[in-house]
Amino acid sequence: MAIKIYTKTGDLGKTSLIGGTKVPKSHLRIESYGTVDELNSYIGLASDCLQDATSKATLKEIQDRLFTIGSSLACDPDKEPLMKLPDLKETDIVFLETEIDRMNETLPVMKNFILPGGHVAVSTLHVVRCICRRAERACVNMQEHEMFVPPLVIKYLNRLSDYLFVLARYIGHQLHIDEITWTPRI
Repeated sequence: MAIKIYTKTGDLGKTSLIGGTKVPKSHLRIESYGTVDELNSYIGLASDCLQDATSKATLKEIQDRLFTIGSSLACDPDKEPLMKLPDLKETDIVFLETEIDRMNETLPVMKNFILPGGHVAVSTLHVVRCICRRAERACVNMQEHEMFVPPLVIKYLNRLSDYLFVLARYIGHQLHIDEITWTPRI
C-alpha cells in the first residue's frame, strides 16, 4: 500500500519542524525553507533550459546543497533531531567561487548594468537569481529576529546568487546572445 501524501495535520495552518515543534505556516523559519524549496524547483527549470553539461551538473550539485540548507532551516535548533542531517561545508562555497572564476575567464568584462533577457535560458537564470536573493533575505530576517541560522547558509546563498548571475551571462555568451545593457534615461 502506498503512503498517503496528505496528512491533514496542516489544515489549521500549523506545521511541524524537524524535532516536532509546531509553528504557524507563516513562521519566518517556514518562509525561509519554503523559499529555498522554491529556489530549488526553479533551478530544476533553469537546468531543463540548458544544453551545457557542466552547468547542468553544477546545478544538480547545487540542488543537493539546497536540500541540505532546507533540512537545516526546517530543524528546530533547540531540539536535537533524531536523524543525522547533512551539513553545508566551506568547500561548497569554494566550489561556487571556482565555477564563477572558470566562467568569468571566457566572459567579456562587464562595463554596464545588464537587463535580464535575450533568451529563455538567460531570463530563467535571472529569475532564479532573484529567488535566491529572496531566500537570502528571508534567512537574514530570521537572524535579525534572533532565530538561529547557520552562518554558512547565508554565505552560501549570497555566493549562489553571484554564481547564478555569472551563469546567466555565461549561457548567453555560449548562445551568442547579446547582453541587453541598461541605458538610464537622462
